[in-house]
Amino acid sequence: MGKVAIVTDSTACMPAELLNGYPIYSAPLQLIWGEESFRDGIDIQPAEFYARLKTSKITPTSSQVTPMAFKELYMKLRDEGYDILSIHISCKLSGTLDSAIQAKEMLHDDHIELIDSLSAGMAAGFQVLTAARASVNGATLKECKYLAEKATQQCGVLLVVDTLEYLRRGGRIGGGAAFLGTALNLKPILEIRGGRIEAVEKVRSMNRAIDRMLELFEKRVNQRYPIHLSALFTNNPSDAELLTERARQRFGVNEVSEAVSTPVSPVIGVHIGPGALGLCFMAGM
Repeated sequence: MGKVAIVTDSTACMPAELLNGYPIYSAPLQLIWGEESFRDGIDIQPAEFYARLKTSKITPTSSQVTPMAFKELYMKLRDEGYDILSIHISCKLSGTLDSAIQAKEMLHDDHIELIDSLSAGMAAGFQVLTAARASVNGATLKECKYLAEKATQQCGVLLVVDTLEYLRRGGRIGGGAAFLGTALNLKPILEIRGGRIEAVEKVRSMNRAIDRMLELFEKRVNQRYPIHLSALFTNNPSDAELLTERARQRFGVNEVSEAVSTPVSPVIGVHIGPGALGLCFMAGM
């Protein structure tokens, strides 16, 4: 086991099977539903979240990880002898990284390093895995940080949502994208660019939007191999499995090093709503 622990947060949406054997620790964001508060992915799971969302008259909201939660986790890991690399959702999408910065400042500890993933979902998760895999192979904190920062430049997220209403409510969509219409079944294709959710284009019907997203995915990869990819989904797992396979088929068998289908956490689901599908990837590392 390496002596560099990688801390992330629940918005990385990392499946349990990819965590086995790695010193990866995830801090949950909070889902606020009326008078109730849930730890993201711990007290409430995606299936339960979407079932409740269908009938709820109250719109849930999300809250970042607190500085104290990070401080306690950092202290525990430092007591266990770990250096710490903390990789989090884009600061333009959440205040979670700011909480991590505050926790480090409280501890005055030079053995804690922080990285803005400039992303979310498994695009951040692949950065976490890159650092964790280096750690178990004996890499130092400095080396793990270098690799993770390099990975931030090789990752991307493309997303098709059924409606922009949830992103609009949460203020998570940039620029003129808020005016993209979904009337007449127009479906917006979005991308995380520079840490923000931006519009790419709008396509008539979900099927055509997914076809176009796959074309854009291949273009963004731009012949950089190996490819790590994850189809993200909300309440539509069978669609995500199909999307994973279609994305795989665009490349040679040796060009895709891993491909998974991953449900987004309830905290992300609050902002993208039901029926969304996306592709997260890291290419060239």
